[in-house]
Amino acid sequence: MEEKLLSFSPVLPEKPKVLILGSMPGGMSLAKSEYYGNPRNHFWAIMFELFNEQPTRDYEEKIKFIKRNGIALWDTIGSCYRKGSLDASIRDEETNDIEGLLRRNPSIKLIACNGTKSYQTFTKNFPVEKRTNVNVVKMPSTSPIPGRYTKTFEGKVEEWSKILDYL
Repeated sequence: MEEKLLSFSPVLPEKPKVLILGSMPGGMSLAKSEYYGNPRNHFWAIMFELFNEQPTRDYEEKIKFIKRNGIALWDTIGSCYRKGSLDASIRDEETNDIEGLLRRNPSIKLIACNGTKSYQTFTKNFPVEKRTNVNVVKMPSTSPIPGRYTKTFEGKVEEWSKILDYL
């Protein structure tokens, strides 16, 4: 019997301005209990690059950095079943209460979906009429797994720099 996977609690600064939503943490991230815990994932490198800060390997320092910059982290999927770490293998997904999080954090003005699965899950479960005062953008996945539309690291940084307009 496959084990049901559970995503993490949200990382929330005091007054978040941007919410970055992944789909569901990969196997390595779940094992380490860390957002973007696979060292090959570009997420942390992109974030540090955007803010011209020196990257750190220390997870607690990464979390302090992300909060200091007004960014919240969470996942669109709260629980699911999945063999391996690929989004394509996700099934029986249940979404997180993103509506509730937005209600409790009206300072959030942008939701940046990290990759296609996050964006598709979000837009399917949270139609436009449920989203007031918040913009939603699909960002290129930071996953180390090459996809159909994989960009260079520099290309990803350029796309992700859109979040800076909201911070």
